[in-house]
Amino acid sequence: MKIHSRFSAPALLLLLAAGAAFAQPVYRHVDKNGKVTFSDQPPAADAQAAAPRGGAAGGSGPALPYELRQVAQRYPVTIYTGDECGPCGAGRSLLVTRGIPFEERTVKSNEDIEALQRLSGGQPSLPLLSIGSQQLKGFSDAEWSQYLDAAGYPKSAQLPAGYRNPPAQPLVAIQAAPARPVAAPAPAPVPAPAAANGPTPSNPAGIKF
Repeated sequence: MKIHSRFSAPALLLLLAAGAAFAQPVYRHVDKNGKVTFSDQPPAADAQAAAPRGGAAGGSGPALPYELRQVAQRYPVTIYTGDECGPCGAGRSLLVTRGIPFEERTVKSNEDIEALQRLSGGQPSLPLLSIGSQQLKGFSDAEWSQYLDAAGYPKSAQLPAGYRNPPAQPLVAIQAAPARPVAAPAPAPVPAPAAANGPTPSNPAGIKF
């Protein structure tokens, strides 16, 4: 699977060689509705801080440290991956090594691909990383790290021992087939009325067979 990156190899080498002093900073912008975007322009002085979201990535085990939990609530991280995708594995490894709480959505079915296309607003590209409302198409170690730094995630793992990110889930939830209705039991046959004993108009002699 082709790796899409905003940094060409020569440009990335020059960026690394220049050192942190010359690295282009990335700033968070939060509008009055709480929408978060990133750019190389500093936010205005009257910019408001984003309101915390409902919850962080729903992992299992011990609770996240307070500061990490606050960042994960404001800028939740989700990675979208596919089968036999080397860059997807590299991106997942970066998040795990750095101790980023994240959710993973797998893209396998046609419904998943269509949903990813609507989500990304164009041609689907894997992996896709979302940090809050910011989307990064294709894997780039330098680019992903830069945006995670800007969001406020720690550079080294701070997850408590025993913490586990939630298992990967399909992008489009698989719906179970509706259960077949249980057939009502057939009514019991009504027994025929017993033949009357003795003579009848059709059997005046009362003969039994």
